[in-house]
Amino acid sequence: MNFQQLRSVREAARCGFNLTEAAQVLHTSQPGVSRQIRELEDELGIALFVRAGKRLTGLTEPGRHVLPIVERVLMESRNLRLAGEEFAAQHSGRLSIAATHTQARYALPEAVQDFRRQFPGVRLHLHQGSPRQVAQMLIEGEADVGIATEALADYPQLAALPCYRWTHAVIAPPDHPVLRAPLSLEALARHPLITYDAGFTGRTRIDEAFARAGLAADIALAAMDADVIKTYVELGMGVGIVAGVAFEAERDTRLRAVDAGALFGINHTRLAVRRGSFLRNYVYAFIEAFAPTLTREAVDAAIA
Repeated sequence: MNFQQLRSVREAARCGFNLTEAAQVLHTSQPGVSRQIRELEDELGIALFVRAGKRLTGLTEPGRHVLPIVERVLMESRNLRLAGEEFAAQHSGRLSIAATHTQARYALPEAVQDFRRQFPGVRLHLHQGSPRQVAQMLIEGEADVGIATEALADYPQLAALPCYRWTHAVIAPPDHPVLRAPLSLEALARHPLITYDAGFTGRTRIDEAFARAGLAADIALAAMDADVIKTYVELGMGVGIVAGVAFEAERDTRLRAVDAGALFGINHTRLAVRRGSFLRNYVYAFIEAFAPTLTREAVDAAIA
């Protein structure tokens, strides 16, 4: 039994049983992946995959029990390597952060700047994606830390800790009538709206608020990040709903903002790490730089 066999099984499952894709991920050939899987099955004495001719079509019942064990073994091998690096090179290494656009653009810069001053020898990698993509990068070991408002708390493989609370803001050009009347869901429903795509930056709370009021929101345009939303609001295409932190009065001079926390409630941004993962000292340092309440003790308690 060897790690390449375990990786072949894991990637075959992750790639939807497509051995060509699994081979590309593993930088090897499709016959090589197939051979590694067969050798492991022979050693275990069980079939891990259901087959239709030469194609894999799913996991067998034993395969469904074995796959989580394979995942744990590979994660612990990564933890072992990281533990060695922690003591051999305490102030160098790699920190991979996955975040949504809003977090990367508005919440992360100060923490990243502080971290770079403290650990100049650590290479930072910042990945942007949807909340679900952020969660997947954590689960698959591509990222050490994930930051998003939605989705992270939905995965049992992740320890998702609340970092800070925020509210939405309604934005419009200075002369727009929505800014002159008392802000309400009824007033917003009379205008085309520009806000986040489904599953991004508290969009769930926006949809729920209109649904509870029995109103149909006219979503004229949905986007993944606030910069795009603000651009189209400036063009007069509709009223914007963005994260309050995304409105910067000194930069967004052609817009005005009104806090909409009373309409859409309070959102929680969460920082997540994978349960069972070994975190190097500088990962704890970054987490605390981003959210001072998330001390090493708090993170360890959540992972446990």
